Amino acid sequence: VLFRDDEDTFKILIATDIHLGYLEKDPVRGNDTFVTFNEILDHAQKNEVDFVLLGGDLFHENKPSRKTVHSCLASLRKYCMGDRPVQFEILSDQAVNFHYSKFPWVNYQDGNLNISIPIFSIHGNHDDPTGADALCALDILSCAGLLNHFGRSTSVEKIDISPILLRKGRTKIALYGLGAIPDERLYRMFVNKQVTMLRPKEDEDSWFNLFVIHQNRSKHGATNYIPEQFLDDFINLVLWGHEHECKIAPFQNEQQCFYVSQPGSSVVTSLSPGEAVKKHIGLLHVKGKKMKMQKIALETVRTFHMEDVVLADHPDLFNPDNPKVTQAIQAFCMEKVELMLDNAERERLGNPRQPEKPLIRLRVDYTGGFEPFSVHRFSQKYMDRVANPKDIIHLCFSILDSDLNFGKLVSRPASEGMTLRVEDLVKQYFQTAEKKVQLSLLTERGMGEAVQEFVDKEEKDAIEELVKFQLEKTQRFLKERRTDAEEEKIDEEVRKFRESRKMNTEEEDEEVREAMTRARAHRSEDTILVAASSDEELMDTGVKGTGDSDDGLPAALGRGRGRARGARGQNSTARGSSRRGRGNTSQESATSSRTYKPVSVPAKNMSIMDAFKSLKPEVSLNSSKSYSEDILDDDSDLEDISIVPSSKVNQRMSTTSSRSKRGSQSQTSRGVDFESDEDEFDPFKSTATSRRTK
Repeated sequence: VLFRDDEDTFKILIATDIHLGYLEKDPVRGNDTFVTFNEILDHAQKNEVDFVLLGGDLFHENKPSRKTVHSCLASLRKYCMGDRPVQFEILSDQAVNFHYSKFPWVNYQDGNLNISIPIFSIHGNHDDPTGADALCALDILSCAGLLNHFGRSTSVEKIDISPILLRKGRTKIALYGLGAIPDERLYRMFVNKQVTMLRPKEDEDSWFNLFVIHQNRSKHGATNYIPEQFLDDFINLVLWGHEHECKIAPFQNEQQCFYVSQPGSSVVTSLSPGEAVKKHIGLLHVKGKKMKMQKIALETVRTFHMEDVVLADHPDLFNPDNPKVTQAIQAFCMEKVELMLDNAERERLGNPRQPEKPLIRLRVDYTGGFEPFSVHRFSQKYMDRVANPKDIIHLCFSILDSDLNFGKLVSRPASEGMTLRVEDLVKQYFQTAEKKVQLSLLTERGMGEAVQEFVDKEEKDAIEELVKFQLEKTQRFLKERRTDAEEEKIDEEVRKFRESRKMNTEEEDEEVREAMTRARAHRSEDTILVAASSDEELMDTGVKGTGDSDDGLPAALGRGRGRARGARGQNSTARGSSRRGRGNTSQESATSSRTYKPVSVPAKNMSIMDAFKSLKPEVSLNSSKSYSEDILDDDSDLEDISIVPSSKVNQRMSTTSSRSKRGSQSQTSRGVDFESDEDEFDPFKSTATSRRTK
C-alpha cells in the first residue's frame, strides 16, 4: 500500500563501501571517491533526510592519509552541519550505544555542535579498529562530532547487540549494528549461540527492526561467510555491507521472512563483473512497519565496461599453428576495446557529471596452445583514452593441474569474482608442499593470519611474534609431558601437539590474537622509546628557537640549516610497556596467569623474508636444557581490541587484566509490509571485495 511522507515517516539515506582514499595518488582516478562522497551527501541534503546510514568501509585504508581525512572532514562539515532541526529522538541509553566513544551521546544533541544531518556508521574490514589503542578512523570523526560510530564489539566469547531506539511521531525504529569481524570467528560464534540481539522490553512488536552488517554474504569457504539464516527472524530489513555488487532492491529471504538490501560500493575498486553493475544509493522510507526503497543512481561514478573473450571458442578465426595468429588476436582485441569505448562515450553524453575516461577491462583466455602477447605494448595505444591503461587486457590461462593446486583457485568461472586472500595462499602452499618443507611446529592457519596482518595492517612484528609464541607454547607442552631429550620422541610429541591445536580452532584463534597483541605492544613501546630518545637528543644539542617543522620539532637556529634529528614521535613521558585489558563475560571467574620474556623490536620497513630471517630461537628441540625455562601461554584472539595480559609478575615485565559485564534479553517475533517501485538487478554470485596493497 502506498503511503505519503509525513511527520511519522523516517527518510534514511543508505550507502556502503565508499572507500575514501582509494587510488588517491593516481593522477586520473585520485579524486573519484571524494567527488562521489560529495554527491552522496548532496543527495542527503536535497532530500532532507532524517539521517544517513553507512554500512562500513567509509575509508579504504586502515590508516588513511591526511589528504583523505581532510577531504572527509570538509565534506561532512559542508553538508551535515546547519540550522535545520533534527525531527527524531533517541529513546535508548546512549551510554550503552556509544560506550566506546569519549563523548557517549549522539552528535546532534551536543550543545556545542550544530548538526542538521546525523550520520550513523559501523566500521568495515578496511577501516576496523587496530593498533595499541584499538582506534579506527571513524573514532576520529566521532570525536570531532561529525559522525556517530556504533556497532563495535570487542568480546570474543559473547556479543550482545543493543539497538539504538529511534522515534519520529508514531514510527519507532530499532537500529542494530555489528562492525566487521573475521567471518570464520563470527560464523563459529553464531553456531555456538554466542550472538544475542537484545530487544526492547515494552511493545517489542511495534518496532521496525533494521540491522546493519559488514560481512561476506557470498560463500567463500565452509565458514568464511555469514548465512542469512543465522540472523534473527524478527528483523525487518538487513542492510548488508562489504559486498560491492549493487543489489539495492530489497530481496526477501523466504525462510527468515526479512528483506535484505545490498547497496554495493560507490566506487570501482576491482575490475570484476560485480563492479560493472550500475552504482546506486538508496532512500529508505519507513512509516510504522511499512517501508519503501527508492533507488538513486550515482552520476559521478566512473563508468566501467568489461567483456570476456575465450580464444578457443573461435576456431574459425584463430589457429594456434598459424604463425600470424598473435597479430590476429591483437586485432580482434582492439575491435573489442574500441566497441567498449564507443559504448562508454554514448553513456557519458547523457551525463556531463561522469568522468571523461572510462574503465575498460577485456579478459582473454588463451588456453589451447595460443601464445600470449605483450599487454604493455597493446595498452600504449589507449594511454589518453582510458583511466586504467596498464590493465586493460587481462590474460588468463585455465590451469587444469598443478603441484600446489593453484589451478583450482585461478581457473574458477569468471562470474564468481574470486579474490585470492594471502592467508589462503599460505595455507594452500604449506598443505601441498613437499614433506621436507612442510610445517612441523607452526600451523598453516596461524602463519597465514600473521602474514595477512604483516601485509594489510603493517604489523612488522606479526610473523616473529607468532613464531615465538607457538614455539614457547610447544616448549611448555613438552615440559609438562616430561618428554625425554631424544629427537624422535620430541618430534612425535610435537606432531601430536600440533595436530591437537589444529583441531581446536578457538584455541588457535586465541594464539594468533595474543601474538598480534604482542606485535602491537612492541610497536607502541618502540614509538615511545624512540620519541623519548629523540627528545633527549634534542635537549643534549641545546637547540632553542622556533620555526616551521613538519615533524613537530623546532627548527635549529644559528649555523644549523637542517632540523633537529629524531623521530616523529612526540610523547616522551613514558618508557615502559603499555597496559591494556580485555573484557570478559560475567561467567568467567579468573584469567590465566602465565609469563613470557620480552622480545627485541626489529628494524622498521622489514620485508616478509626479513621477518622470517630475524627469528633466532633461544632454545633447541634437541636440547633437554631448554625445557626448564618459563613459557608463555595466554588467552586472547587476533581481532580483540583489548588484551588479557599475564597477572603473574615476571622479572622483566608485568601487566594487568580487566573485566566487563554484559546483560542479555529475550527475543520474539516480527512483521513487515514492503513496497518498492524500482526494478531488480540481474543476480551475480560474486564478491568484488578489494584487497589493499602496500
